[in-house]
Amino acid sequence: METIVIEKPWGRTDILHEFGDFAGQRIGEIWFTHPDGNAAPFMIKFLFTSERLSIQVHPDDDDARAAGLARGKDECWLVMAADPGAILGVGLTEKATREAVHSAALDGSIIDMVDWRPAAANDFVYNPAGTIHAIGGGLTIVEVQQNVDRTYRLYDYGRPRELHLEEGLQVASTEPVADPRDCHIDPARDRKLVSGPYFHVLHLTSPVDPEILTGIDGELTLLPLSADCSVAGERLRFGEAVLLVDPALIDIAPGGRALLCWAP
Repeated sequence: METIVIEKPWGRTDILHEFGDFAGQRIGEIWFTHPDGNAAPFMIKFLFTSERLSIQVHPDDDDARAAGLARGKDECWLVMAADPGAILGVGLTEKATREAVHSAALDGSIIDMVDWRPAAANDFVYNPAGTIHAIGGGLTIVEVQQNVDRTYRLYDYGRPRELHLEEGLQVASTEPVADPRDCHIDPARDRKLVSGPYFHVLHLTSPVDPEILTGIDGELTLLPLSADCSVAGERLRFGEAVLLVDPALIDIAPGGRALLCWAP
């Protein structure tokens, strides 16, 4: 799959060399783009943060279509690396009115309303559309998301970027969020992380258990999380993603791991 490298003011200059030589650029995101472009149902990307991102929210399918978009944006995060003290914000600590959140976004106290969680390598978080959320600094994350580029920023720490308070609060859930898919995964074990409705995500390790691949068909996206993965005998690099149709062609050497994703 084609990779798109995106600089961000909150990006990092210490990206692993497997991703390429960026000569000190602040790389914030690396996207793996599907040949179908915007028609593809989901997207996979890496995020690299040196600073906290905006406090934001995404629309669900109904709100997105009302705004002329093809779909909403559920997403999930697998933390690959986390500096000491790294955090993720997911939902609010307690239920609040939209008016209270609006006022807090204007004066900055929304920071204290967000449920900030410690983040560690191999944490997995599912972020349903409508969840007020934020990603802290010091993180390397794999994100799988519905394929739409629509984010409503509620607060941006004084950065000179547009906010979207009215649109964002129309689609936001202003209460705590506890998704049953949130977990800490064992990097040496296979595990189904997401079973729809918008995408499936499977964590694969060595040796790949053929039983966990039973019933999977259609087009698949394989994202190596190490340099020990191959498809049909062809070794894959960490930092690339490939499309395939037969999961039986996947091989992962001892110590290796990957994500396998597909649409329902």
